[in-house]
Amino acid sequence: MADTLQAENTYKKVTLRLIPFLFICYLAAYLDRVNVGFAKLQMLSDLKFSETVYGLGAGIFFIGYFIFEVPSNILLEKVGPRMWIARIMVTWGVLSSCMMFVTSETSYYILRFLLGIAEAGFFPGIILYLTYWYPQDRRARIVALFMTAIAFSGVIGGPLSGWIMETFAGKHGIAGWQWLFLLEGLPSIVLGVVTYFYLDDTVLNAKWLSSEEKNFLQSRLDADAKTKTHLPLAKIFTDLRVWLFSGIYFFMVMGLYGIGFWLPNIIKSAGVTDVLNNGLLSAIPYFVAAVAMVLVGKNSDRTGERHWHMIIFSLLGAAGFWLSSVYANDITIALLGITIATVGVLSSIALSWSLPTAYLTGTAAAAGIAMINSIGNLSGFVSPFIVGWIKDVTGSLSGGLYFLAASIAFSAVLIFCTKALKPVNK
Repeated sequence: MADTLQAENTYKKVTLRLIPFLFICYLAAYLDRVNVGFAKLQMLSDLKFSETVYGLGAGIFFIGYFIFEVPSNILLEKVGPRMWIARIMVTWGVLSSCMMFVTSETSYYILRFLLGIAEAGFFPGIILYLTYWYPQDRRARIVALFMTAIAFSGVIGGPLSGWIMETFAGKHGIAGWQWLFLLEGLPSIVLGVVTYFYLDDTVLNAKWLSSEEKNFLQSRLDADAKTKTHLPLAKIFTDLRVWLFSGIYFFMVMGLYGIGFWLPNIIKSAGVTDVLNNGLLSAIPYFVAAVAMVLVGKNSDRTGERHWHMIIFSLLGAAGFWLSSVYANDITIALLGITIATVGVLSSIALSWSLPTAYLTGTAAAAGIAMINSIGNLSGFVSPFIVGWIKDVTGSLSGGLYFLAASIAFSAVLIFCTKALKPVNK
């Protein structure tokens, strides 16, 4: 009983110290990544961009992201999370603000590509960092709690982006979408500086923990490490499970960026043309998903079951995309459908990280997590480009939403494949 009380009190202390701050950092990161979806409502007409140009530029971010993801996470493991995460945040904040200077297709593509390079390693770095503090049996709820930042970026980002574009449009001769990039990029720079002084690289470096608390946490981490597979770094790139994890994440994230980049357009197509009202309505799916993903993660930790939780919520996400496509012209049902899709996608993505982090350790974990995230986020290039192309060809988002439904449904098939694999000998 005393051990249980010590565990709960110690992990509560760690969670209150780390998660709110990491949550705010990821909120800023994700907002800077997808605010182009809101800028699009004004930027396309100002710069005479087609939907295909927008989709390609939105997606080209992930090419730079893909190239530098694995090297970035290996460097984080070598130089320490505090310094490397701070570096990432400052550089992406600067580049995100520089998006206000886009004047042509070329400058749009270049800045989105550089933004991808700058942000590479942030999310997998945080996932790796959490393994330095929490054992496997606590990780699903913690990752879900951290990843509610995606949901809250929608809750806050939609109304905020709509308000900025409407309120600041034309001030000092600067367009609303330019103000959006400038004002939403600045917080990341400030947070990057704070990160360097606030985070601790490991449990043993944490001055805010007592010696007893440090020893307790480290003993749990050491015991957890003994259950993992110690793969040589080179074998990460040929390991079947790592490739399956990558495929699962790829098709899940296809749905995530379908929501992030196209939600404002889905709402606009259903008849809501005012940017502020669009932003307010776009907050609803994310708010519901924020609550759902924490409850799902907590239940998964309580039961110790991962695969069926992920399969069920992946299929729920697919059903939501289908519903929003069939009733694309009815704002009530379309919004209900995209809310269901957002709940399914975000809940399954948060749980997906419980599989590779239970399997890998050490430098192999740094490289493996980065590889899974980088391959998965290539769908951030594929998803907006294909959906934009389908919309240009058909004049409707419906075909693109069917494509997203099929993608998230296929992730459920791959999850079942990992369940069917024989256990690894440790």
